[in-house]
Amino acid sequence: MLVLLPPSETKAVGGSGAPLDLDLLSHPELTPVRAKLVDALVDLAADVPAALAALGLSERQVGEVERNARLRGSPTMPALARYTGVLYDALALDSFTRAERARAFGRLAVASALFGLVGGGDPIPAYRLSGGSALPSVGPLGALWRPALEPVLAGGGFVVDLRSSPYNSLARVPGAAVVRVVTEGEGGRRVAVSHFNKAHKGRLARALVKSRAEPGDLRALARVAVRAGLRVEVTGPATADLVVGAGG
Repeated sequence: MLVLLPPSETKAVGGSGAPLDLDLLSHPELTPVRAKLVDALVDLAADVPAALAALGLSERQVGEVERNARLRGSPTMPALARYTGVLYDALALDSFTRAERARAFGRLAVASALFGLVGGGDPIPAYRLSGGSALPSVGPLGALWRPALEPVLAGGGFVVDLRSSPYNSLARVPGAAVVRVVTEGEGGRRVAVSHFNKAHKGRLARALVKSRAEPGDLRALARVAVRAGLRVEVTGPATADLVVGAGG
């Protein structure tokens, strides 16, 4: 099983790992595109106004550009520790036992605009680049990533796709199980949750890590979720709903 998580705009600072070494990341077939994007992002950081414009940042966020300028020499930490925000708060990596942490690194991967796909334990630095960005020297990221990333994701066995739309556009995953977060109203009508969507996805990812059993299909995933107190219902051959309370 491979669970695809969305990244976060915010990243934890610092780290105790050695500087970025692309050869240490999972899926070495992605290294040429990763190297091209690292070079492009570092070069862009030399022109602060252009970098702010390309990354959709304000002048108050110039620190993000400075972080990109230091990309090659910054310390690293495991990807699941690097990304922050509500999904990763709900995942609560620091609360895992050693065995659970190993399962998290084996079962969870993060979609990344810069690295394409990183395993949960891959050592990465802090950076700023979004899935919807277009860098002046390489253009839209989707056109760059799709030819390289789609073959990698096509060989992932049972894939659970929890990515957000900007990262869905970087690569298609035919046959992946897609889980919607929904509320249920009168008459059973279901509406997609937006505000707390990521928190619930984090709770589902946590349940899939905590379970010693590794689901091989959607029905097995739903059983794991139910045992963890979540309501997941299979709605189609490759779709399921994570049903949450009306308050999100």
